[in-house]
Amino acid sequence: MSDEQHQFATTCWTQILAAGGNDSSVARASLEQLCGAYWYPLYAFARQSGQGPENAQDLTQGFFCRLLENNYLAQADREKGRFRTFMLSAFKHFMAKEWRREQALKRGGDREFISIDGSEAEHRYGGEMKEDMTPDRIFERKWAITILDRTLSALREEYHDSGREAVFEQLKEIITTGTTGRSYADIADTLDLKEGAVKVAAHRLRQRYRDTLRHEIAQTVGSEDDIDEELNNLSLVLRG
Repeated sequence: MSDEQHQFATTCWTQILAAGGNDSSVARASLEQLCGAYWYPLYAFARQSGQGPENAQDLTQGFFCRLLENNYLAQADREKGRFRTFMLSAFKHFMAKEWRREQALKRGGDREFISIDGSEAEHRYGGEMKEDMTPDRIFERKWAITILDRTLSALREEYHDSGREAVFEQLKEIITTGTTGRSYADIADTLDLKEGAVKVAAHRLRQRYRDTLRHEIAQTVGSEDDIDEELNNLSLVLRG
């Protein structure tokens, strides 16, 4: 097995799938890592489905609390091994079949799987264009934005840890807009580097972005073969 294959075999979603309904501390840690970033796409789905802010927050929190308690992981379809597909399907089931049972889970109760800032969630939701979006489409879009945000955050942390944060901050527009908005010569002056060194740094940043994005996608699929398809889906969702 190659290093790349070994690395993929131990990503978050494959750990969760491997555990199924078993009480695995490794799987639970992986689930918490993914769910901490994915609560907002589900919150937005609930809001776009007609739920008010408080109900949407309660639904999202209640869903995560019941995710392991009700053995939802055992229901994951290995043939559709994508985290976002499983999460949305399970959330729809929860909303349709189990929400009434969750009325005992009151706001401010003692069970909490993830931390949800209601004012932040509603601020984000209220500032988005929603007129022609179905609940499923807004979930897909928030999923795509979440992946990109996680990728950018991981890159920023990587460059900070290696003492290259200034380079990242000067060149990050290359990966967010496709251009720096400034000449390489100007950036070189700011960083006190040669222009050629800045061009090399920009090339390396693009490559690290592509690699990091693939890594983030890999965390959420059940097979290495799914990565390219998910990248295409992400691109289509953002363009749409």
